[in-house]
Amino acid sequence: MSVDRRGLLIILSSPSGAGKSTLAGRLRKWDDNVRFSVSATTRSPREGEVDGQDYHFIDESDFKNAVGEGGMLEHAHVFGNFYGSPKGPVQEAIEAGRDVLFDIDWQGAQQIRNSVLGQHTLSIFLLPPSITELHRRLVSRAKDSEEIIERRMAKSWDEISHWDGYDFVLINDDLDKTEEQLKTIISATRMRRTQQPDLNEHVRALQNQFEDPS
Repeated sequence: MSVDRRGLLIILSSPSGAGKSTLAGRLRKWDDNVRFSVSATTRSPREGEVDGQDYHFIDESDFKNAVGEGGMLEHAHVFGNFYGSPKGPVQEAIEAGRDVLFDIDWQGAQQIRNSVLGQHTLSIFLLPPSITELHRRLVSRAKDSEEIIERRMAKSWDEISHWDGYDFVLINDDLDKTEEQLKTIISATRMRRTQQPDLNEHVRALQNQFEDPS
């Protein structure tokens, strides 16, 4: 079955608390063709998390085997646990014309951009309006202990320092405005030359018509 376009690997990155998870959720509501990449992880499920829906929960040996066999599109070691994106489902989605959304850090983004699927990536980095606001958001969501918040804040500048490795950079000072900017970027990038599978064939047809007008 032919598709009108190839899917995108949409990468959203930011320091914790800058809004990427909220905006990722809004993008999925905006267009059901945008599917969230279900990562694999070696950490234990948190209360309410469902295996295969929130994460693929696997043990460390299985995770490392998958990495060694080339089955992970990207992977990282974060706060004592491994996280990664299984390559197979992403490849299938792209070929079917579906977009895959990644909520990952700069290291994962770099791995995906350098992968065999790199030409289909769209990478976007979200900056907070200020460090004070970033800390306030982390505290207000009441998900992490004070120790974890401090660790996330300590890591935030390292993440921000890689802002210039992304296709687009947005300052998330207003969720609604940033959401509209993301929609515009995605809509335009879906028409990028690399995403149009029938373009080469159409150009060849034009060339044939030019050479043989009859």
